[in-house]
Amino acid sequence: MPFLALPFPAIDPVALAIGPITIKWYALAYIAGLIGGWYYARRLVMADSLWGVVKRPQVVDIDDLVVWVALGVVLGGRIGYVLFYNLPMYIADPMEILAIRNGGMSFHGGFIGAILAFLLFARGKGLNGYTLLDIGAVVVPIGLFFGRIANFVNGELWGRVAPDFPYAIVFPSGGPVPRHPSQLYEAATEGLLLFIVMAVSVRRFGFRKPGLLGGIFVLGYALARTFCEFFREPDRQLGFLFGDHFGPMGGGVTMGMLLCVPMMVVGLTYIVLAGTGRTRPRHPVATPAAEADRKAAVEA
Repeated sequence: MPFLALPFPAIDPVALAIGPITIKWYALAYIAGLIGGWYYARRLVMADSLWGVVKRPQVVDIDDLVVWVALGVVLGGRIGYVLFYNLPMYIADPMEILAIRNGGMSFHGGFIGAILAFLLFARGKGLNGYTLLDIGAVVVPIGLFFGRIANFVNGELWGRVAPDFPYAIVFPSGGPVPRHPSQLYEAATEGLLLFIVMAVSVRRFGFRKPGLLGGIFVLGYALARTFCEFFREPDRQLGFLFGDHFGPMGGGVTMGMLLCVPMMVVGLTYIVLAGTGRTRPRHPVATPAAEADRKAAVEA
């Protein structure tokens, strides 16, 4: 064990095994993220003070939406990894695309898949797509937190070499050198910190400006991910892009950084559009009080 390094905790990636059936921590992280997001989303749609005149989904809609989002995240995450990170290998062996058990999921791909699921569901239910995306933006950090913790438990996606960092860890699959536990940095920033930012934002703005919360999340995630990329080892098959002398930790631009650039642009765009009222519904939905006043006027 190198000096000034911590041993990797010996955590079995299999959380539960019953005969031939095994349940891994990674699967439990997905389940925890979905259940936590589902519960939080239900609480949000029941909070009258957050909505104003914007049409809100019903609680039963949130129950149905979870299935759509789960499919969008899994399919998008896998397709995104194939396209963004390891396309030559999958072209050479297309059947490997289906071998999800071997790992390989992209957040950016899962993000796109989830957006498509939200928009398709909103269209089918006659809801405002921006509003559903805003709900997702508030609850997604829960899944990000558990997902990054699962990455750490699996000893994957470890950080760059850090021989002088007192809390560096020697990962079993990362060679004999101590590395930054970048999975924990991502859990703290993309998960916990972003959850707090979104919780404060929803209490401050509610869902009265469709698209605003979604813009805040997209921009916040892009900034947090870019920061963590300075400590995270780039994917072996890609390495650094566009040179190797960028940033305080050394190394060039990574694929994660590159994919965050359009996210920053989109996030800022929707913050501006929502802040100036351009995403508000053209025909506001009447509140119960306003509807009661209308009926009273008709009867009079």
